[in-house]
Amino acid sequence: MIRCHLSRLLGEQKMKISDVARETGMHRNTIDLLYKETAVRVDFETIDKLCRLFKCSVGELFEFVED
Repeated sequence: MIRCHLSRLLGEQKMKISDVARETGMHRNTIDLLYKETAVRVDFETIDKLCRLFKCSVGELFEFVED
């Protein structure tokens, strides 16, 4: 299972989903799905924008966890 740490990153930066949408130009729904960890797929452009915004690596944004 892949875990998304977007909620933790938002909390650390004291940001809201709307802030991320405004800063990255991404749709709020896309960000919300990642935040709630209900996204089924994520494209590279989305990952790139989030890593640039939070100045983090892909490994800090996503984590593989054994079921």
